[in-house]
Amino acid sequence: MNDDVIEEAKAMFKTLEWTLGMITQSGPEERHHIAGAYQEAQKLIASIPKNAGDARPWIVACFERSDSYRALNDSACVGWVLSAIQERVNVQDLPDWQKFQKLVRMAVEMLLVSKPTYH
Repeated sequence: MNDDVIEEAKAMFKTLEWTLGMITQSGPEERHHIAGAYQEAQKLIASIPKNAGDARPWIVACFERSDSYRALNDSACVGWVLSAIQERVNVQDLPDWQKFQKLVRMAVEMLLVSKPTYH
């Protein structure tokens, strides 16, 4: 395993840690807002063709959108970052990617729980 991959994994862990912190510290309305951004990111990902198994276009698109929201101080950036991380982890070539996957699933579940229920 080369140093670049290890450094990428460390950086991604820090980003995922920040993402989880933002989700857990948000109230119900803000969490719902983040969940909406996550769902919007998933729709965008589904609309971009996968080029020979390369998830990079999806990841870049999510980070670009996240940067736009972050510039506005909008918590929607968290949902976009989470989608980018999820797509990177799904490539399954990082050290301990299964651990990352568990954390990503936990974050997604926290967002899905935040959806309002209609009676």
